[in-house]
Amino acid sequence: MKKIINNPENYLKEMLEGIYIAHQDQVTCVNDDLQCYVTKNKTPGKVGISTGGGSGHLPLFLGYVGDGMLDGCAVGDVFQSPSAEQMFEITKDIDQGAGVLYIYGNYNGDIFNFDMATEMADFEENIQVTTVLGADDVASAGPSAPGEKSTRRGVAGIFFVYKCAGAAAAKMYDLETVTRIAQKAADNVRTMGVALSACVVPRVGKAGFSIEENEMEIGMGIHGETGIRRGQLESADQITEEMMQQILADLPYVEGDEVAVLVNGLGATPLDEQYIVTRKIDAILKEKGIKAYRYYVGEYATALEMSGVSISLLKVDEELKPLIDYPVNTPFFKQM
Repeated sequence: MKKIINNPENYLKEMLEGIYIAHQDQVTCVNDDLQCYVTKNKTPGKVGISTGGGSGHLPLFLGYVGDGMLDGCAVGDVFQSPSAEQMFEITKDIDQGAGVLYIYGNYNGDIFNFDMATEMADFEENIQVTTVLGADDVASAGPSAPGEKSTRRGVAGIFFVYKCAGAAAAKMYDLETVTRIAQKAADNVRTMGVALSACVVPRVGKAGFSIEENEMEIGMGIHGETGIRRGQLESADQITEEMMQQILADLPYVEGDEVAVLVNGLGATPLDEQYIVTRKIDAILKEKGIKAYRYYVGEYATALEMSGVSISLLKVDEELKPLIDYPVNTPFFKQM
């Protein structure tokens, strides 16, 4: 393990201390618990939006707490869920009388703890809480029979759910409307990723899996979960073509659609390479008669130092486009 850290046991604490120092004008913590991360800017009567999840994915999850997006984030240790109690404390802090929406990834630990926090908020504080799951990963899609729980993992596409829901809340829409819009965004976003290397969890000290120097894995999850195919490393155009084919067929997207596009680095992929991928995405969309409404390129949901990239497409319409365009000011993401 080669990392710029001190004691691995203090990795989360020291990382959070640095963030609070750097962004003390925008964020703070609840009850001196560094893992209860909230905005300083409260708006009476506005729907509160909270997320949560394990660390190691910056700027996901806490990086999107700020004006125009989220109000709070429960921060877990690296790749681990935060506690229900932390989620509950955040819920009490960000509730401004209009209820709270939880948006988080489709992982069992997060689901269990957020469900418990929902019950606590209702029983102890009479706070109305609704939930929308991020479940955008095409590679982990299983059977979708009516009534079956989705097996799709929540990955980088949750950024678009945050973006649309945050704008709706900032416009002072009520909880029912904000929740509907968040669910609409979640239903219309699809993501596929490729990994070229493993990452090292500080407390573990070694890679959790291995990929040979000349290999790649299409569809690998952001914690190293198995993808759909491992094989020889291919060119950027070939990789992008394969991922786009899977994404476009899944919703499906059709000629005449408009999409917002997220090209996301997983932690160790240079922007140079991300823009090479962007170039090919644009060519494919034009060939399919699909209009790119807006591009986002950079690191939005990482996996520590994993090398790789993911592509997310959000199908947009006249309701979602103004929400995508809405101004945002958070420590890790700004859009004017």
